[in-house]
Amino acid sequence: MNPVQFIREKREGLKHRREDLKAFLEGYLKEEVADYQVSAWLMAAFLRGLDPEETLWLTETMAYSGRVLDLSHLPHPVDKHSSGGVGDKVSLVVGPILAAAGCTFAKMSGRGLAHTGGTIDKLESVPGWRGEMTEGEFLERAERIGLVIAAQSPDLAPLDGKLYALRDVTATVESIPLIASSIMSKKLAAGARSIVLDVKVGKGAFMKTLEEARLLARTMVGIGQGAGRRVRALLTSMEAPLGRAVGNAIEVREAIETLKGKGPEDLVEVALRLAEEALRLEGLDPGLARRAWESGKALERFQAFLEAQGGNPRVVEDFSLLPLGEELPLVSEKEGVVQEVDAYRVGLAVLALGGGRRKKGEAIDHGVGVYLLKKPGDWVERGEALALVYHRGKGLEEALAHLREAFQLGFSASPLPLVLDAVP
Repeated sequence: MNPVQFIREKREGLKHRREDLKAFLEGYLKEEVADYQVSAWLMAAFLRGLDPEETLWLTETMAYSGRVLDLSHLPHPVDKHSSGGVGDKVSLVVGPILAAAGCTFAKMSGRGLAHTGGTIDKLESVPGWRGEMTEGEFLERAERIGLVIAAQSPDLAPLDGKLYALRDVTATVESIPLIASSIMSKKLAAGARSIVLDVKVGKGAFMKTLEEARLLARTMVGIGQGAGRRVRALLTSMEAPLGRAVGNAIEVREAIETLKGKGPEDLVEVALRLAEEALRLEGLDPGLARRAWESGKALERFQAFLEAQGGNPRVVEDFSLLPLGEELPLVSEKEGVVQEVDAYRVGLAVLALGGGRRKKGEAIDHGVGVYLLKKPGDWVERGEALALVYHRGKGLEEALAHLREAFQLGFSASPLPLVLDAVP
């Protein structure tokens, strides 16, 4: 194939042929096509767009550019993906529920970047827990426990990693087809038969509007169905943080409390709804989700999962084993009803404290974070604490400034519903 002609086709708004798209991208992976040519094509695709078939072909080429896991021998293999949010510890609750309900929850997860947290970072706050493992270890734990969460492997969809690095430096990140194909390529490579997608919408999410989020959800669902997977997406609100805990160790603590039946209502609602959708995709009774949670079997499965991956299972009973920083209350300077807790501002506060990364590869402090004592709709007195800040001195003034801006008080509040839409 001729790379120049291929780039010209997309520049002119023409549709690619599947074999040309595959040859161009595989040529790049083999270093037979130059990165400046791929950069030119990415810009052309960004400006001209990719149709649903091209988006599927791109996704499948990325998915099969490295190793692809086979989970077909395991009972009801399911996966879940979140588009990124603040206080989003849903995987730590959904995974154990689904495993206890008879599914295999085998998931590859990433680390956090900017104001959003990563599942691996949260779990690494548990002493001894590790996410790096061989494919054999991953499959053994999936079969024995029914629940395994591993760090993203570099040989899983390696073409996606190379393309994302180029998108990051060529201003071509914000493209729905390119975003959707990047996410779904890793989901396809990870091998699950059914996939539930949690597409976040609002100030603390990458998708700020319902229209943007709905388009992303439809594109990802279309890719999954085109690739022969069962896929459903929920659009959930990220105007305020999910739950009360934002930060790695304190989010693990809140996930455990939730599995014990003592978690915040919004986290319980989103986790159960996603688990129910996964069970429906697998043809199972969605009521199994609540029963697995209320019976305590999900908590038992989470404890077994921690131990299987080297973590100290006593964390479930003893939160003092988590590396929490010093506690400081954020006091309200006036009284009123909490109208808003800006998720983005709270995420920036945790980032300032050292609980997140400004660039890939940075070390983070697992013990810092923010625990919200007040949420939208709550009344607060002057001098009453709005939140608890867990810190080690670093970035404290910047974090407090973000938090003061995050809380907006007034005389009434109308919190938005959590689940905004479902696709399809």
